[in-house]
Amino acid sequence: MTPKSPLVTRIAIVVGAIVLTAVVSMGVTLGVSKSIEGNATAINLAGSLRMGAFKLLAGAAGTDADRSNGQETGIQLDAYEQRLENPVFSQAIPEAPDHPLARQYQNVLDTWRQELRPALEAHSANGSTPGSLFTATESYVVTVDDLVSMLESRTEARIDLLHLIQIISLVFSVLIIIGLFLDLKNRVLRPLRKLVDIAMAVGEKDFTRKADLTGSDELSRLGSAFDQMTSELALSYHELEKEARDKTRELEKSHAALELLHSASRSLFANHDLCSGAIPMLQDLELLLGIGPIRLFLHDKNSSEPVEAITTSTKERPFYCKDHHCNACLVTPEVFDELPSEDNDGRRLLLPIRTPGQLLGTLEVWYPASEGLSETARRLLETLSDQLATAIFLERQITEEQQLTLAEERTVIARELHDSLAQSLSYLKMQVARLRRLDITGDHEALHNSILEELSTGLNSAYRQLRELLTTFRLKLDTPDLATALRQTVDEFSDRLGYPVRLEYNLPPQTLSPNEEIHALQIVREGLANAVKHSKATDIAVQVLFESPTVRVRILDNGKGLPGGDQPMQHYGLIIMQDRARTLGGKISVQNRDTGGVEVSLGFVPKSRHLITSQASNS
Repeated sequence: MTPKSPLVTRIAIVVGAIVLTAVVSMGVTLGVSKSIEGNATAINLAGSLRMGAFKLLAGAAGTDADRSNGQETGIQLDAYEQRLENPVFSQAIPEAPDHPLARQYQNVLDTWRQELRPALEAHSANGSTPGSLFTATESYVVTVDDLVSMLESRTEARIDLLHLIQIISLVFSVLIIIGLFLDLKNRVLRPLRKLVDIAMAVGEKDFTRKADLTGSDELSRLGSAFDQMTSELALSYHELEKEARDKTRELEKSHAALELLHSASRSLFANHDLCSGAIPMLQDLELLLGIGPIRLFLHDKNSSEPVEAITTSTKERPFYCKDHHCNACLVTPEVFDELPSEDNDGRRLLLPIRTPGQLLGTLEVWYPASEGLSETARRLLETLSDQLATAIFLERQITEEQQLTLAEERTVIARELHDSLAQSLSYLKMQVARLRRLDITGDHEALHNSILEELSTGLNSAYRQLRELLTTFRLKLDTPDLATALRQTVDEFSDRLGYPVRLEYNLPPQTLSPNEEIHALQIVREGLANAVKHSKATDIAVQVLFESPTVRVRILDNGKGLPGGDQPMQHYGLIIMQDRARTLGGKISVQNRDTGGVEVSLGFVPKSRHLITSQASNS
């Protein structure tokens, strides 16, 4: 029985050994018992031979009447000899002639035939001395005793051999059974106990238990299979647990992101401000999803390239920033250098900001190349792009409605001015003309003429300003932006002057609100009107520049300049421009240029901070 034998083979070998032991024991026992068969009869018969010998001696040593019957004595001797040659002895005595028992039996026969029977026959025939008869009988009985003793010894030896065989068979069977129990304990019970413990541990989610069974039997292979199974289960459970934790984190991130998007959507739709409403939300979203930076580009009809509207991380203040107290998107150069870009480990996701049939912009999202972007994060960003598209679309609608409302109000105001104030001024001018035709003489003639001149001058100035107001109010800002309206104004005054008026414009798209655009345009028109009327210039330039966060408006000419080099006092047009500048939260100045001419300068910081274009190009 080898330790690597299969379990069933070992059990079969043990059972076979037990069966073989039993068969051998039974066979040997049968052989031994067969070999001593008839020994008891032979012993009894040999014992009766002694008794028969003494009877023959007694009969020979008896009365003369007994001795006279020689024929009877012969019969007795023949009968005794037949008993001596009984087949029982041939069964109990080995056939081998050199066997001690066979030689002793032959010695008995020889003593009988050569000593005792002749002595008995001689004594019966002639009455020989009893002494020789006694000696012969004693010698014969001794040989018979030896034969009996040898028969008894042989029988006892066989019985002892039988006992020894039984004991050996019993001991061998017990050893085999003990070995079987030990083998079953080591090869069956302990492995089964280990396997049961492993099964119970697996039920308690403990995959660290191992069978560690050696060998090639069934339980060893089963233990190896259990070990492999627990290892694979541990790996699978660990992977499933990791996936569950990842999914849980993804769900937590998704939940937090949805809450963030919900609050951000309320902020976007409440204050209509992409910069202040979106950047904090986008930065929180970057921290939550492990992405960034995020940039938003809006499409403008007058720009061939998308215009950047939002960025969450930049080392320099963006050109469109109008609040220099806000540092929400500014980061240190060290942090900025670690951000992903096209030449390092970052990857970029571009999401369209669109409504049905219209592309409003693009959302650019950077994420680490080593980690990638999960499907949950991608869906959240797509949801964000949809929210931004809705917010931008609604803001554009609001802006368009504001422009339409403003245009309608301005049209109504222009009509009212034309129907009321313009007619009143015309009436006053006619009355002044009538007063001029009166022939007034005397001491008050000079004073009267002076008053009429002042009235005429004031009415002319008021009428000119009214015409400018009517022109401005009737100017519809249904153009794409302020730049187009300024070009139209410059073209108008170029036609009036007879030479081109230069325009320099670099405002980012929709830097100004519609109301700010109107005031800026009116100041430009007033400055151009003054230049046309008073400067006698041959070169006029208009500059509308963005010097973050200030918008700078300049009207430059090379005319004769201001009398005395100072701002004119109580000039009606200047008062109107100053009022508009205060409305814009800025300041206007009018002064002579060092190179000659006049410079009208306006500087203000736009109050509107939303960067949503009024119109976008079609996709």
